[in-house]
Amino acid sequence: MARALTSDIPFNLSARVGPYSYEIAKSVMTVSDGKDTLRVPLAWGFGAGAVGETFVFERAGRWYESRVSYFSALKGLDLTMGMQNITPHNLQEGAGRLMPPAEATRCFNCHATGAGKITAGVQCERCHGSAEAHLKSSTGMRKLGSLTTEEMSDFCGQCHRTWSQVAASGPRGIQNLRFQPYRLANSKCYDAADARIRCTACHDPHRPLETSAAAYDSKCTACHSQRACKVGTRECVTCHMPRLDLPGAHHAFTDHRIRIAKAGEPYPD
Repeated sequence: MARALTSDIPFNLSARVGPYSYEIAKSVMTVSDGKDTLRVPLAWGFGAGAVGETFVFERAGRWYESRVSYFSALKGLDLTMGMQNITPHNLQEGAGRLMPPAEATRCFNCHATGAGKITAGVQCERCHGSAEAHLKSSTGMRKLGSLTTEEMSDFCGQCHRTWSQVAASGPRGIQNLRFQPYRLANSKCYDAADARIRCTACHDPHRPLETSAAAYDSKCTACHSQRACKVGTRECVTCHMPRLDLPGAHHAFTDHRIRIAKAGEPYPD
């Protein structure tokens, strides 16, 4: 999470998408339609780069989301997620999408720390509160370990989307795969009063994401005995929290809706 935002954009990439050609070099994106050319300095890269990175640039005091993003699986550029159904009408729109101010604020609020001067990435203060206020008041920093399962789901959902946000406003279908609090709460075994199923029971926010399936077996057996499964004895999540391809992301994400997953079944929303 500390690398969720960066001002260092080292890529040297090029691609052609429809009538537009794109080149990124030395933190500058050059877009051409064959007749005219637009060059924009890229201010920030959103994402740690393990899956991908989307760029934003500023023009006339407004933030724009780049129409192309870097995807690690491609080691190159492709359309930014959400851009597939947007047809640009000019070179400016070919470079990126104008972000409403409230949307830009939400993006920085989840990928950076600090409301005034932006500090790249999710640092301690983003979750635990202002260190300056802590020193001035001599009060303790915010302790998240005491949060209930539901409170922690809502806290993490500030950036990963809460159950109520997705239930009320979507998105529906496979597009909500990345919104873990929503998916987890839809599990049959989810219990808002049980600390064994809260976010930090499986994930340590102070450490890199654990990607070994076997590492989560002890988390599963904290609730279920190994004899509960008639099929497997290890790597439970590979069957019960399957990795699914998210269209346009060039990546498979772990579905946090715990279930007995069956091959070919419709996406359970």
